[in-house]
Amino acid sequence: MHPKDFVLETYRQRYGKEPTYLAIAPGRVNLLGEHVDYNDGFVLPAAIDRATYVAFSGAEPGSDHSTILAADFGEVTSFTESSIETKIDANGAPLCEWARYPAGVAWALKGAGLAIQPMQAVFASDIPRGAGLSSSSSVEMAFAVAWSALGGWSIPPMELALLAQRAENKYVGVNCGIMDQFASACGVADRLLLLDCRSLEWQTLPIPENIAIVIADTSVRRKLTSSEYNARRQACEEAVTILKKDLPGIRALRDVSVADFNRFCHKLPKMVEKRARHVVEEVERSLRAIQLLQQGEIQAFGQIMNECHVSLRDLYEVSIPELNAMVEIAQSLPGCLGARLTGAGFGGCTVNLVEKPKVQAFAAELAARFSIKTNLKPEIYICRVSDGAQVIPTSLH
Repeated sequence: MHPKDFVLETYRQRYGKEPTYLAIAPGRVNLLGEHVDYNDGFVLPAAIDRATYVAFSGAEPGSDHSTILAADFGEVTSFTESSIETKIDANGAPLCEWARYPAGVAWALKGAGLAIQPMQAVFASDIPRGAGLSSSSSVEMAFAVAWSALGGWSIPPMELALLAQRAENKYVGVNCGIMDQFASACGVADRLLLLDCRSLEWQTLPIPENIAIVIADTSVRRKLTSSEYNARRQACEEAVTILKKDLPGIRALRDVSVADFNRFCHKLPKMVEKRARHVVEEVERSLRAIQLLQQGEIQAFGQIMNECHVSLRDLYEVSIPELNAMVEIAQSLPGCLGARLTGAGFGGCTVNLVEKPKVQAFAAELAARFSIKTNLKPEIYICRVSDGAQVIPTSLH
């Protein structure tokens, strides 16, 4: 059963009535600009047609409890505006891990002075968890637009994304950048999104009609420990501190040109130089890619994706053998214009640009060859690029 139908049916069974609304918030895939968001760089994500679905209504009159059923887990949480301040549920027990995402969103919205109406809700998702497709940000944005609908208020999607990011950073405790919530909030059907992670200015870019985005899930779950992630962030910050002596105007690696980096990189420790080189060159790749997409030069864009994978593999060192195998097989198949790991790395998915007439054969062959090479069963998703988070009255469903 599709998760949309699943949450509607589960809501009817639990609450004995139709939900008033259905919230839908997509996951995202990033085509270019990996590990540059925390270096003030440029990213090129797209919202995808895998999403979190929330069937919801206002709570019963007089109730101050929000009651949420995570249908995928078969677990329920209930909290109030006051209980979320100390991360406990309505019974005084600590909120479980998944409950911190909707509770954190309520906390962030309340902190911004926005009205939070108690709700009855059921949610489920068809975004694989831990695959690097932003399942957590999708949950956050689904509940953010749900509370917006119940409260009768509206703020721009980017502002809502920033509040959801605040929930993840300050409440859940995950130090993510803005890209994931942004893509889920601001997605535009059939368009790539270009975000400047410093100014938060964004625009859309065309995807040629004859090109499909294919996500290949290795089935290896990400093992990106916070220590490995933080070590890479630290290396980038160390590079900026050292390079500032010769380039006093820089605030982040985004400000360093490839030419300047090559002039001064000998002053960096070897490991710091490798990490920083990936970021500096990836920012330059992202800027080249903008022009290529605007001109419809999709084959050249695919080549930049291939270059990105090599850099993530050899310089940033966030790939693993299974991701490398998936990329190498994809790049050898007819119709594939570009392939690379997507997301933080250490497991998860690759993203592939494929000519639409060859996409079914590509997907089948990629899965078959990967299984033979690794003894793993991958999931291959042919994606539609989708609109961002929205709420629809269930009377329109």
